[in-house]
Amino acid sequence: MNNNQTIEKLSSMRLNAMAALHRQNIANNLLNKHTVDEYLALLTDCEWEDRENRKIKRLILKSGFKQQASIAEVVFSETRNLDKNMFDRLASLQFIEQKENLIITGASGVGKSYLSQALGQQACQMGYSTIYQVTARLFNKMKLAKVDGTYIKELNKLASAKLLLLDDFGLQAMDNQSREILLDIIDERHTKAATIISSQIPVSAWYDIIGESTIADAILDRLVNSSHRINLSGESLRKGMLK
Repeated sequence: MNNNQTIEKLSSMRLNAMAALHRQNIANNLLNKHTVDEYLALLTDCEWEDRENRKIKRLILKSGFKQQASIAEVVFSETRNLDKNMFDRLASLQFIEQKENLIITGASGVGKSYLSQALGQQACQMGYSTIYQVTARLFNKMKLAKVDGTYIKELNKLASAKLLLLDDFGLQAMDNQSREILLDIIDERHTKAATIISSQIPVSAWYDIIGESTIADAILDRLVNSSHRINLSGESLRKGMLK
């Protein structure tokens, strides 16, 4: 079998990274620079890395993040009330493995959404399926899903994600449908997957926002108990962007 046939067969098997590297090495006369075992390992590593990179890109695209956020760009300062050691432990994503929740609260503009999305994008980098949703928009989407008969399908999507990010939680008081949808989501994920909730509203006020004591108790019992907490403070980071 000649090299062109090998490249064609690699491509037909969708081993495109292998095929591209083999073609490049032929063109640069590098085939004799490695033993057979070394060369096979080189091609295999190239294909594996390419597939991992494409998987990460797919996870990030499917997640629905609204901004680029990076763990490396997170700012730690006393005024923010963000402990670096605690955040580094969260960034290890052990809380996802342990199926624990994280609640991030603070005033508008202090970086709650950025922190949650930085952790979410870190999760994608590590191969965890992740979904980002603005809470009010998610409720509207799920209400429509109830009407068109796709509610269970959409609920299963939310339940199956290894990490769910609910942003801007509690900006509006919930109606009956919204609180029932939230209970369904939290109940499906309880002890099965990790959830990050970011909110301007302190946790102490969530009971009243959810309304209806029985459902509020059920939601908060599953969501808040034993969750990790970050309560950000300081001035809005958006002010600096406007200067």
